[in-house]
Amino acid sequence: MADKRDYYDVLGVPKDASPEDIKKAYRKLAMKYHPDMNKENPKEAEERFKDVSEAYEVLADPEKRARYDQFGLEGVQGTFRTGGFDWADFTHFQDISDIFGGFGDSPFGGSIFEQIFGGMSGRGMRQEGRSLRFDIEVSMRDIVTGVDKDVRIPHTGRCPTCGGVGAKKGDYKTCPTCRGSGQVQRSQKRGVSQFVTITACPTCRGTGTQILKICPTCGGSGTTQTTSTIRVSIPKGAEEGMRLRVRGAGEESPSGGPAGDLFIVVHVAEDPVFRREGSDLYVDVEISMVQAALGDQVSVATLDGRVLVTVPPGTQTGTVFRLKGKGLPDMRGYGTGDEFVKVSVLTPTKMTPRQKDLLKQFQEEGGEPEPSGRKSVFGGFRRT
Repeated sequence: MADKRDYYDVLGVPKDASPEDIKKAYRKLAMKYHPDMNKENPKEAEERFKDVSEAYEVLADPEKRARYDQFGLEGVQGTFRTGGFDWADFTHFQDISDIFGGFGDSPFGGSIFEQIFGGMSGRGMRQEGRSLRFDIEVSMRDIVTGVDKDVRIPHTGRCPTCGGVGAKKGDYKTCPTCRGSGQVQRSQKRGVSQFVTITACPTCRGTGTQILKICPTCGGSGTTQTTSTIRVSIPKGAEEGMRLRVRGAGEESPSGGPAGDLFIVVHVAEDPVFRREGSDLYVDVEISMVQAALGDQVSVATLDGRVLVTVPPGTQTGTVFRLKGKGLPDMRGYGTGDEFVKVSVLTPTKMTPRQKDLLKQFQEEGGEPEPSGRKSVFGGFRRT
């Protein structure tokens, strides 16, 4: 979007708007900014039409909307093919055709969709290949600096024999039904208006070619099973469930369109030492009763090595110490989290008679009350 306004503002809806309200707002604005409705300044209208369509593309998709609500524009830019919205990213063609009753003619040459969507030739309308999902697990230490991992993805690829045509070499011709365009048009009159509906050619299934002899390798499908090794960059600070999109790494299109995408879902393995909350880490440390009473320095694990933490005299169980900057990097670039060390004081379970006597003496000199109950905890011992 040129001015980077809030998507909700662009559509004029509140942040808690229902999907129905969002669609209703888009339909109204799409009609308002349709270039055919703004013949005096079609270029400006086209830009506004693109703005509201970008907003609708994000807010009409539950997953994109959730990422936008959480991370703002940065959360959805990766879902666009070039890092910014383009008409190739728009997936709601049906919503537009519902508004205008089909692909009507534009006063500035060809249908409005040919003008806006870059010329809807047969190749432009071919079905996109199926997208794939791959789950990958990384360690907590991997996401301190980020990590590159190679993953092997089984998928359908273009047939190496026929190059995806589906025919033996040279044994195909231009489709006689669509004349190579991959699409057919049907005119329909409604009242005084006439509309043109464009669909994929039923003869060639949108490929624009007619196979005379099928390829023996792929059986005419144009695709074969293959496995690709893809390097995936896991960003530092990656969070559980984060989705990474690799454009064009999915299944090949059965009709010669663009390949689908690969979605990498990141899972962060549980660490035996640290617990994570956002970019902060939590670790439990046990100290002895003597260390808690007299104070000490204890060794504490961090992601980049062990450090000494000063425990002051009189430390109680549940005391939390903060190690600033020892957490994880924030994946949105908001600095680094902290590490919080929670202390637990261990009560000795095995003591020598002398140790017990010393504790009894400590109790008497400190004026501490006798333990309640039928017997003192020290009642079975003879005083010396």
